[in-house]
Amino acid sequence: MLYLLDTELKEKINISASLTQLFGVGNYKSTRLCKKLGFAENLKISDLNKNQKLKFIKGVENYSASVGFSLKQKLLLKRKMEIEIKSYKGLRRLKGYPVRGQRTRTNSKTAKKKLG
Repeated sequence: MLYLLDTELKEKINISASLTQLFGVGNYKSTRLCKKLGFAENLKISDLNKNQKLKFIKGVENYSASVGFSLKQKLLLKRKMEIEIKSYKGLRRLKGYPVRGQRTRTNSKTAKKKLG
């Protein structure tokens, strides 16, 4: 098993597919990473030797885009800031209502229930 950024990557699937298990990495970013590191997308993690695995781990950790825990922290800080400045989205989050303009008259019965 290969652990990368607090995530266990499956070794039996392709590198590009296993990278999408990381938080914040989709298909596009995974293919870009594979090209940048010089690995074929259909190569499996189990087929890599130790030097290639080290290169793979260092390449993903040094990737410039925020991925994994750092991305989660940024999103959490953004939500806290919205609540602090009392923006519309922040107040909706605080009350537990839908944030992105969904209707609450007939839908979102679970979202309108009191929190806690």
